[in-house]
Amino acid sequence: MSKKIGIGIVGTGFGQIVHIPGFQAHPDTEVIAVYQRNLEKAKLVADKFDIPYASDRLADLLANPAVQAVAISTPPFLHYEAAKASIEAGKHVLLEKPIALNVNEAIELDRLAQKQGVVVAVDFEFRCVPQWRYCKDLLDRGWVGKPRLITIAWLVQGRADAKRAWNWYSQKSRGGGALGALGSHTFDYVHWLFGDVKRLSGQLSTSIEVRPDLDGNTHLVDADDTCNILLELSDGTPCNISISTVTHRGRGHWVTIYGDRSTLVLGSPNLGDYVHGFSVQTAKSGGELEFLPVPPEYNLPQTYPDGRLAPFIAVCDRFVTAIQQNTPVVPGLREGIYSQLLMDLTHQSHTQAKWMEVPELHNLSLT
Repeated sequence: MSKKIGIGIVGTGFGQIVHIPGFQAHPDTEVIAVYQRNLEKAKLVADKFDIPYASDRLADLLANPAVQAVAISTPPFLHYEAAKASIEAGKHVLLEKPIALNVNEAIELDRLAQKQGVVVAVDFEFRCVPQWRYCKDLLDRGWVGKPRLITIAWLVQGRADAKRAWNWYSQKSRGGGALGALGSHTFDYVHWLFGDVKRLSGQLSTSIEVRPDLDGNTHLVDADDTCNILLELSDGTPCNISISTVTHRGRGHWVTIYGDRSTLVLGSPNLGDYVHGFSVQTAKSGGELEFLPVPPEYNLPQTYPDGRLAPFIAVCDRFVTAIQQNTPVVPGLREGIYSQLLMDLTHQSHTQAKWMEVPELHNLSLT
């Protein structure tokens, strides 16, 4: 039996909720150490999850020879430096999205990872959700025929309360906003499901412009909470995207593909868990929408109360396999770079009020 891969945890918010339980559930990984800039908090997390080492210095975690891989779930503005230091230390990395603050940082991480010969996976977990995988296979089998229109509506209420505290999420410079939180996922699965994007036009808005901090002091919000994005795919198919985190009783997350043979609907009305609740529906020409049961071979080995955990463990499995077999991982940095590129171009389109051409991935000087 091979020795388990030692994991270091960087970031204890999402890290406590998903990363630590996920890696502790995986049969081939062992959580060895946790980093938090507040040592007392680091020790509390370590005690809670029975983790041997706690540190308030990232350098100490990276110097630990038992740590072979690092999972990073800090706020986005800290991703690049933490990932860069981890890769330079020869550690494999599982990185949350968005992977950086701009595409140049993302490309630099990829170059460094290739030089160091380490695996870097990105947690685009929709690729591992059973209903999404089934939808992908239906599309690949030509279920809808030639797509005519794709619409995506991801409308949730997580930040609809204007009293919700101001923090990094409210600050554009720190990677906050709906585009980074939800648009990063959206751009990845658009690329996965439908292929390359030829050009895009984006409009970003901030409807809640002031929020109080934990002490009651008010601060301006400059990160977007609503995004309206038009894409033209490489085959000419139009794709309309509406994303908002401030819609009271928003309809949830829905992807609809209208083709010349049929319509396919992948969606969930669940506002409390962004993974649980998805279904697949279809309608042939002239017919009504009908539910398509997901065949059992698409199911994950186990489900959890938190819908994010099972697909995260599936991403971990791809990460572990890539480390063990010294093979590329998908989703990895290339997928993260493409998502980041589309986010950067959306910001540019919004600022310049014009359509932006999307360069092909191999033209981004990745080597």
